[in-house]
Amino acid sequence: MLAKKAKVRAAVELRDVPAGTPGKVVLVNGLSWIRYWVRFDNGVTMGSVNRAHLATPAEWELRLAGGGDGADDAVAVDGAAEGEVEAEGEGVAVNGVMVPAKLIERAKAARARLSA
Repeated sequence: MLAKKAKVRAAVELRDVPAGTPGKVVLVNGLSWIRYWVRFDNGVTMGSVNRAHLATPAEWELRLAGGGDGADDAVAVDGAAEGEVEAEGEGVAVNGVMVPAKLIERAKAARARLSA
């Protein structure tokens, strides 16, 4: 999640904002879908920008160096959101946050107790 006043770049071409345009996050809002209001250096202020359409300066440099276009990252996040278990079996990644396996087992046991 990006913080207020974080420096960002447009990762994709947005309406009136070319890809790569620098900007600054002015507002973060949302509960289950975090959206950003960004004031870009070309004078455009845009609201409800998804995180997938923004890149931090480090992410932008990695993209310019050929480290990826971000499409692979979106697939990994989507797979984690569906509850894929990691290979180590240490837990499940949900929205980029690791949930320990012991908490998942506790929840399964509680559901079994409540349904009985």
